[in-house]
Formats: sequence, C-alpha cells, structure tokens
Amino acid sequence: MSAPSQELQKTPLHALHLELGARMVPFAGYSMPVQYPAGLIAEHRQTRESAGLFDVSHMGQLRLVGPHAAAAFESLMPVDVIDLAPGKQRYGLLLTDEGTIIDDLMFVNRGDHLFVIVNGACKAGDLEHIQERIGSRCEVVPQFERGLLALQGPKAVDALKAVVPGADN
Repeated sequence: MSAPSQELQKTPLHALHLELGARMVPFAGYSMPVQYPAGLIAEHRQTRESAGLFDVSHMGQLRLVGPHAAAAFESLMPVDVIDLAPGKQRYGLLLTDEGTIIDDLMFVNRGDHLFVIVNGACKAGDLEHIQERIGSRCEVVPQFERGLLALQGPKAVDALKAVVPGADN
C-alpha cells in the first residue's frame, strides 16, 4: 500500500497557467508549469533569442528589516551585504556555523530592507536557520505566499522597460 500523497501547493498564478494550457507537474511541493502548447523548443528559442517570463513563486521570499539587517545577514554569508547599493542585487551562500554551505540565494538592497530569495525546496530550513541566528538583530519576515516572476533572456531589460520606465538604470 502506498503512502498517501501530499496535496501539492499552488502558486498565485496557478489558475492562469491552466487557462493558458500549461502542462503541470510536481516540483518542490508545488504544482508548476513545465510546458505550454507552443512546445519546449518554441519556449527555449523565445527565452534564448528574446525574453521569457517564468513563475518562480515556489521560491521563498523574506524581508530583513531594521538598521542592523545588513550586518546581521552578512554574518551568515561570505559576501559583502553592508556595502550593496540600494536597488542592487547580489548572489550569496547561506552558511552553517562551521562555514559549510547550506544553500545559495539572492538578495536585493531595497533601501529600507533587504529582500531575500531562497530555494523553494529549502525555504523552511533556510528561514529557521536565518531566524535562529539573526532574528534578535533584525526582523525576519517570511513572505512565502507571494508570487514571484523571473524575466530572462538577452532582451529581458527591453521587455521590462516597456512596462517599467527606467528599468535599465
């Protein structure tokens, strides 16, 4: 007898994916689109030659808030967080107390807070690790229910500029 299957979570864009004809598959505990009617080759070419938009809402989103958030977060990673300019993003590695790698992540200095994106399959553990180590130095606000899109490809900036003037700055 097989174990009962856990119901897959749905991103905020789940209904739109279905409406657009996406083939959905389990990924990191979520029902995620893997292919649309145009096919994988067309999707690949679109992203490689122009720009493609991806639902990455399964990723974990955190806000680190407070005057010591950057210094606190820097204590968990081997990269410069304190000197990251507002509006800029950096790639980093979340480390154990012994200095081994737990996970990779991205973070953005939003001026009044740091916005952190962690891997979907690791988000609960990453949140726990971050909260335990720096939660007394800054506010750690999980936002796991939010949607998140990734725009990729050589014309991604041009596509973004069409809807967000100044996005190329």
